[in-house]
Amino acid sequence: MEKFKELINYTFSLGKDIQISVKALLFLIAIFIITSLFIRIIRRILSRKLNDDESQKFKTVFSFAKYFIFVIVTFVTLDNIGVNITAVFAASAALLIGVGLALQTLFQDIICGIFVLLDKTIHVGDVIEIDGRILKVTDINLRTTKGINLENKVLVIPNHTYLTNTLYNWTQNDRITRENITVGVAYGSDTKLVKRLLLEAAFSTSGILKTPEPTVFFTEFGDSSLNFKLVFTVDDSFQAVHPKSNLHFEIDHLFRINNVTIPFPQRDIHIISKTQ
Repeated sequence: MEKFKELINYTFSLGKDIQISVKALLFLIAIFIITSLFIRIIRRILSRKLNDDESQKFKTVFSFAKYFIFVIVTFVTLDNIGVNITAVFAASAALLIGVGLALQTLFQDIICGIFVLLDKTIHVGDVIEIDGRILKVTDINLRTTKGINLENKVLVIPNHTYLTNTLYNWTQNDRITRENITVGVAYGSDTKLVKRLLLEAAFSTSGILKTPEPTVFFTEFGDSSLNFKLVFTVDDSFQAVHPKSNLHFEIDHLFRINNVTIPFPQRDIHIISKTQ
């Protein structure tokens, strides 16, 4: 029994002003266990009425708050068991500054991740465009956002990227999005026929919705062509490249059999010769 008392009362010296006993360490571990159980209970109470998406976001943000709580509990406990907290901070000041500078980007990622999760800018399953990349979001974490692109490759985007780039959320309103393609035809072409062929191509292409109906706009008299824009709606914006490609094939086919020409750019060249 005496040896046990000596063991738990044994004191470590971590410098001239920092001392901590085995008993204090055991007490600190017990506080950690109690705090962990308390946090788990609180998390279950707060998240039990949330849907799956909101529950996942809450758990992600709560995990960051959990570490912050543990840091506070650690310092409060050490102060109450007689450890000189001021000396601890003084001894580790240089180290903390170095760590803070090294982890600056990490903290930016975490803060941005919290904002993304709380303001519901992005949801899992959304199709987004950022920095010229188009991807479908598969996972949102505190530090990174993961998604897959059209080639089925996984992209991992640090959350601080949202601070310096414009984010387009294609599907925040709906998976259904409006798309368009432009095409030019030769001068002298029957514009009414061109409009009819473009609409026929849109209505016959799978993946393009019939309602709202596709629309054709005569946009301009170009330098080498009469330019038209075909506006249509797709039911899956992430896969819009496929109906667009099929639509191009169909337009080319219809133009060929109806003798509608897509012109090459034309330029008039004047050659001036100087006679001696």
